[in-house]
Amino acid sequence: MALFVPPVSSSLVQSQANPSSIVPPPPYTGFLLRLFSPFAAAALAQKIGKSVRRPGAPSLARIFADVNVQRPKEYWDYESLTVQWGEQDDYEVVRKVGRGKYSEVFEGVHVTNNEKCVIKILKPVKKKKALDYCHSQGIMHRDVKPHNVMIDHQQRKLRLIDWGLAELYHPGQEYNVRVASRYFKGPELLVDLQDYDYSLDMWSLGCMFAGMIFRKEPFFYGHDNYDQLVKIAKVLGTDGLTAYLNKYHLELDPQFEALVGRHSKKPWVKFINSDNQHVTVPEAVDFVDKLLKYDHQERLTAKEAMDHPYFNPVRNAESSKTRS
Repeated sequence: MALFVPPVSSSLVQSQANPSSIVPPPPYTGFLLRLFSPFAAAALAQKIGKSVRRPGAPSLARIFADVNVQRPKEYWDYESLTVQWGEQDDYEVVRKVGRGKYSEVFEGVHVTNNEKCVIKILKPVKKKKALDYCHSQGIMHRDVKPHNVMIDHQQRKLRLIDWGLAELYHPGQEYNVRVASRYFKGPELLVDLQDYDYSLDMWSLGCMFAGMIFRKEPFFYGHDNYDQLVKIAKVLGTDGLTAYLNKYHLELDPQFEALVGRHSKKPWVKFINSDNQHVTVPEAVDFVDKLLKYDHQERLTAKEAMDHPYFNPVRNAESSKTRS
């Protein structure tokens, strides 16, 4: 069982950050960070401005765009939801077992019956088949990554967990770009395109899958959000990035543009080696290619991803099982 405790003051949560563990980034065109620390990172953030979006190029989800438009307000207006919290005095914390960006997790015990439980303390924030289903319900997960995928190998079941950053999609609405874990952030988040949609989750899925088949985790290993876009550009090339920015009338800060530099698109075959060649079959590489697109409108939807030829063996096995 799990007890969800209401948000507590951030001043009560001790920081676990270890500045000495931060890896310095490579030299960049235009300027060089001689000492990379939390203070230098903050200075970099102040130095580079946000992208500028000119009007006239709105983005709209290719699928399920009007799910929440057609449903009653009670379905999507979670701000009006009254949460019935449990009685906190009945539980005691035993030890800390983990932490996330927006919560800390403890082993606990129910004092009246000594039953063990998990206590999750939320920090103050405002608030494939699994993806296809949640998208069809008008929900963006916004934090797809390996740690949020649970697999029961014996039962051959998969679960997508941790919906703490999930949001309901409304056409034309602008959303916070400070979501998703860095290595799985889509380009739209990194260039401040705020009217993103479900396709953000498909980019994150593509990053996961690329890491799996190419045996490179994480596949895009940026040292900060700026360097994350640099790492993407070094693989997908800057011509595609420029076309993406132009399509949605986005202009990068000049210093950010200098940081990204100029790069040619790297063929996927360059990532194939003796360690991964047994899994990098043409269908797998094509699947990655169709997910990792700059333009979120060009990525596979979850339904299209399930229909991709890479999964033909799975479909054939299921068909054989059904016939037998």
